[in-house]
Amino acid sequence: MKKLLVTGASGFLGWNICNIAKKEWDISGTVCSHPVKIDGVNIIKSDLTDSGGLRKLFSEVRPDAVLHTAAAADPNYCQTHKNESHKINVDASLQIAALCADLKIPCVFTSTDLVFDGLKAPYREEDPVSPVNIYGEQKALAEEGMLKIYPDAAICRMVLMFGIPCPASESFIQPMIKAMREGREIRLFTDEFRNPVSARTAVDGLFTALKKVRGIIHLGGRERVSRYDFGRLLAEISGHADARLTPCLQKDVRMAAQRPPDVTLECSKATASGFNPLPLKDELEELFCQ
Repeated sequence: MKKLLVTGASGFLGWNICNIAKKEWDISGTVCSHPVKIDGVNIIKSDLTDSGGLRKLFSEVRPDAVLHTAAAADPNYCQTHKNESHKINVDASLQIAALCADLKIPCVFTSTDLVFDGLKAPYREEDPVSPVNIYGEQKALAEEGMLKIYPDAAICRMVLMFGIPCPASESFIQPMIKAMREGREIRLFTDEFRNPVSARTAVDGLFTALKKVRGIIHLGGRERVSRYDFGRLLAEISGHADARLTPCLQKDVRMAAQRPPDVTLECSKATASGFNPLPLKDELEELFCQ
């Protein structure tokens, strides 16, 4: 089997990549502060912000391809820890692009829909970036820098993802389901829109990008939905019809990082390459039937 290096194997997306792809790839997955064990995957503790250590990692693993998912992905953390998050979100990403360019191997980078300001959705790959928070700014800088260093890299802008949680990280639906079970109130925005997708579908999209894509591609779900309407659908499918969902507006919740109102991504380029997300209801039902 070919060797795949997955950065951020203890993160929600990285963990799902490792578990889904380990039958077809010889996977080495990096972790930093949250070690995990994944059967059939070589887990390596590595600080990706250490440039010397990163070069050593590539030399030892000798990957045939790289999926770079490691990131400081909490917008509020990035807003209050700009320098620390810049090291992993930007500096490490640029070095990974350079190392992949030297080896002439596929490099897939997971960016975000938050590179946009949310005022002109749906967004195409060609639309100019316009982030409203530090996390979005850092991902936009990484996109630009990586493509300058390695134009053959695949930059995958990801959306909200849901699915099976890993030991060290979970998707955004797990706290919601826990609150529903406990009968607690859940406040959800009616004025924030995304096009979410399951982790399994997102992983399929990333491997499509690895095989077929150079440059930027959007990997989002079929439907534009508000946080509140997503919560209603989740409550229905998970068997919590009596969930205490309270509609609210973004301005009602104080957060360190500003959130854009609508970052729905237009994904026809990915669809033409073979990316095929199910309708949102079907994706959720598939998850709860596992």
